[in-house]
Amino acid sequence: MRRPHAVILVSHASTSLGARSDGYARRRPRLRRDEPCCRQRRVLRRFPRAGAPPARIVDFGTGTALIPIALCERAAGFSVVAIELAENMLALARDNVARAKLGERILFERVDAKGTCFEDASFGAVISNSIVHHIPEPEQLLAEMWRVAAAGAVLFVRDLHRPETEAEVDRLVALYAGEPPRDAALVASFERQRTLFRDSLCASLTVAEIAAMVAPLGIPAAAVTMTSDRHWTLAWRKS
Repeated sequence: MRRPHAVILVSHASTSLGARSDGYARRRPRLRRDEPCCRQRRVLRRFPRAGAPPARIVDFGTGTALIPIALCERAAGFSVVAIELAENMLALARDNVARAKLGERILFERVDAKGTCFEDASFGAVISNSIVHHIPEPEQLLAEMWRVAAAGAVLFVRDLHRPETEAEVDRLVALYAGEPPRDAALVASFERQRTLFRDSLCASLTVAEIAAMVAPLGIPAAAVTMTSDRHWTLAWRKS
């Protein structure tokens, strides 16, 4: 399956953040098996396999900051700089961090993930979950992540994988989007979410494409692997 050339990035409150030329409109869908709590558990379960990171972490595309919160709750020595472009998402993230009483350890920056203001080699770990397929220039994003990673830092990136066929897209949507609600008033919203999930799958990158993008950075193809039936993970320690 060929990848679409454009995606309009829209936050939960439908605030436009950017566009690719063919105009897919999407929001991050809330689907039955991919609720935020499930996503963060999957990331945390796989994160240690890349090696235990130093204390200072940057999270590219933090969303509502659930993963930084979970990381800080898991280890007292961690601190996270969480970056996000959508102001309304940052408002939700700040509320979540305040409720978790982690405001001194999780700091927010509203910046473009493709060109941050951070110095070279300034973080001991660089993480990102499900942002790559939103970015019009994913090569720039991956290069920026690598630039801010210090020697010995872990780079840990996870995102959707584009299926090879329309039939496989149909299978994944049917499997993970759940059953239509019984309440007729909710059906339209449910169908929109299914469409958004489908668009995200079609706009995503493959393992081979990501491997080709990180090769100029000196990251081997073996660092990019399939880690579920619909996700790839890039995990590598910078030398």
